[in-house]
Amino acid sequence: MSGSAPNAPAALAPRQLSTEQKGPRRRTVDHGARGQWWRFLLMAVITGVVLVPIVSVLWLSLRPGLGSSAVGPTLENFQIVFSRTQVVTWLGNSLLTALVTVAIAVIVAAPAGYVLSRGRNKLVSGYSLLLFVVQSVPIVISVIPLFILFAQLQLVDTLTGITIIYVGSTMSVAIWMMTAYYDSIPVALEEAAWIDGASVFGGFARIVLRNSLPGVLSTAIFCFLLAWNDYLVALVFLRSSGNFTLPVGLQTFFQQNTTNWGPVMAVAVIMMLPPVIVFAVLNRYFSVGGIGGSLAGR
Repeated sequence: MSGSAPNAPAALAPRQLSTEQKGPRRRTVDHGARGQWWRFLLMAVITGVVLVPIVSVLWLSLRPGLGSSAVGPTLENFQIVFSRTQVVTWLGNSLLTALVTVAIAVIVAAPAGYVLSRGRNKLVSGYSLLLFVVQSVPIVISVIPLFILFAQLQLVDTLTGITIIYVGSTMSVAIWMMTAYYDSIPVALEEAAWIDGASVFGGFARIVLRNSLPGVLSTAIFCFLLAWNDYLVALVFLRSSGNFTLPVGLQTFFQQNTTNWGPVMAVAVIMMLPPVIVFAVLNRYFSVGGIGGSLAGR
């Protein structure tokens, strides 16, 4: 009994030390949780500020218009818009130009971005630099020369004319976006496909392009939003109300109904719906690190 007594404090020492170490750890955890709370609060405030205009548009579109006998939220403004305006035609024109722009831009940018990503020579570097310069030039500088050229080609006041401009204005950025995503895909995957007998195009189509779905979708969404939200080019090149896209049609309708906000906001809601639907449908296809397990053991 007397021999075991001196060892008792030594046996308790590690427990006391571990108890003392818990204090700083708890303070660190509390500090980290507090930092996360402030970040969450800041994000909530920013999100609220961003959503205020959208909520205002929705609320004004559901309010009874001038001379209406309805009380409370109503869909009369949407009925007025669909029955008395060409909003369906404007919507179809915007969807047509945007979808054609997306299809052409992605089809061209996918192989072009692969060449820029895998090619390492002076010609490819010069072409990449040219794309960067074209990307930095504002579209407003080219509007007047393009209008003069398109007038000679009889492409003014046509959806074909503005679609050509949309494709040209999105192409450089689309190629850059695809190039950046291809750079994240290891070349070893293609080399393995080549060893198995695949051609260069086969390796691109079966390996690189198949693993580039998030990059393709990001490029497609960018091209869609640029064509969908454009106002300047459509305003300059379109003259007939039957060829208007939604931004121009909304502005024209707003000038005719400056005192009645309900129908104007109803058109604005219709214009907001397609981008929201696109993001809602394609959101689940986005993934980060989708090819992380392709090179196990490297």
